[in-house]
Amino acid sequence: MTPFAIAGIQMRVSASHENITAMAHKLDITMTRFPWVQMVMFSELAAFGPLPGHAQTLPGPAEDAFREMAAKHKIWLLPGSLFEDAGDRIYNTAPVIDPDGNVISRYRKMFPFQPYENHVASGTEFTVFDVPEIGRFGVSICYDMWFPETSRTLVSMGAEVILHPTMTDTIDRDVELSIARATAVTNQCYFFDINGVGDGGVGSSIIVGPAGYIIHQAGGGEETIPVEINLGRVRRERAVGIRSLGQPLKSFRDRPVEFPVYQRNERSEAYLQSLGPLTKPHRGSVAGLKGQQKSPQELDAEALTSLNATAGFVGEYGAVPGISK
Repeated sequence: MTPFAIAGIQMRVSASHENITAMAHKLDITMTRFPWVQMVMFSELAAFGPLPGHAQTLPGPAEDAFREMAAKHKIWLLPGSLFEDAGDRIYNTAPVIDPDGNVISRYRKMFPFQPYENHVASGTEFTVFDVPEIGRFGVSICYDMWFPETSRTLVSMGAEVILHPTMTDTIDRDVELSIARATAVTNQCYFFDINGVGDGGVGSSIIVGPAGYIIHQAGGGEETIPVEINLGRVRRERAVGIRSLGQPLKSFRDRPVEFPVYQRNERSEAYLQSLGPLTKPHRGSVAGLKGQQKSPQELDAEALTSLNATAGFVGEYGAVPGISK
């Protein structure tokens, strides 16, 4: 085993001013405290926060600052992401920088958080890169992980570690923690999901190993998370199975069927098309339904009747708690 150490920095992010100076300071502290770290990653949109008005050209001054940080400390650096001004489009882009300060790749987020990020274009290319004598790494960003095809593609390209900067400030962070574990175990890889705090998220960064075990889960404040990984563990899990049991990658490789949903024709997408347009919900709307809609009270009553009938609670226990009012 050749040890390799990665630190995730869960940092307070401001939407009102640049955060690059703070990132450099955090990085200096991290490398002073943990000089054995070889790669550092920040959260999604850490440099300027979530406002597209701060979009930067790439290459440009912001990226140059990150290159200097990487070269100064002789580390691999994934500085989260930043909005990229590409002329007629804005992307959410994560640069990957090597220990000599070279930008070896830029990943553009494939799944902006629609319909809330209509101003952000979708990237179309996957990113994997090799750390010599260590292994292959893949990059995804935030909402990408809600689409398992992204992670499965990275792993099919050889990724053994997925670096996943995120910026989640919504109440579904607990759901994302479950997705992170599922992504790691179904792809038999390490998964580094680093969130921000303040204007950059609610924290709760999570690092998961290839058998689905949580290596570390952060709290809601600033935190630096240095972890030494063992890619020999990934290779062993993939060779003999998770805990010497399931071998999902080999099973997927040897699958006897193709999935019709990926053919993208009228027949395979008929139901998905029936869900209606991808728009923000509005007051009184019921997402995905056309025509006359039932009121929330009517829907609650139907759900209560169905659950009571299934559980046998009517009469003996009364209404199901948390549904009736």
